[in-house]
Amino acid sequence: MNLPNTLTLVRIFLVPLLVVVLLTQFAGHEIFGVPKELIGAAIFAVASLTDWLDGYLARRRRQVTWLGQVLDPIADKLLTSAAFISLVQLGLAPAWMVALIIGREFAITGLRSLAYTKGITIPASRLGKIKMASQVTAILLLILGWRPVPWLAPIGYAALWVVMLTAVISAIDYYRRFVVLLNARVTDVNVAREFKGTQTGQPQRAQR
Repeated sequence: MNLPNTLTLVRIFLVPLLVVVLLTQFAGHEIFGVPKELIGAAIFAVASLTDWLDGYLARRRRQVTWLGQVLDPIADKLLTSAAFISLVQLGLAPAWMVALIIGREFAITGLRSLAYTKGITIPASRLGKIKMASQVTAILLLILGWRPVPWLAPIGYAALWVVMLTAVISAIDYYRRFVVLLNARVTDVNVAREFKGTQTGQPQRAQR
């Protein structure tokens, strides 16, 4: 356990707190005199900041661990999924768009897990990073546009369309890279088998 992994755990612990703040009916929609939308936006902003900070610290301090590589994407998906589902419950986001976005997350997680079992690592793409940034922007705008700043709601809805489009495009890109890397690995394995066969004087037929 190190500082980057601790920040990742903090992000996970903030998820239920965010849901409670957004979905609980408080008197006057305020918590200790502060609009609950502002508190919810602050919690989500802090949690999103830890997403950038834990990765930065892990690379800078050379504390990249297997635990961190496993927990970080889980924490991201928990945070964004909880926020999106809360927005649907509040009527601030269309259910079909959120279902598509969250479905994409599960599909990519499954794809990366499958790649990992085959010894293939699929790094995050620029599209994936754009998607994450647009997700954070859309969620913050929709929360703040709920009551405190109503004119932000249309901008947040437009940002949600950006999230959906980048989610679909990046999912296609992940699948394309998975196929390319898988085919390259199969080719390398077959070449190694054939080379080993020639070295022993018994050429072996590569099997797929």
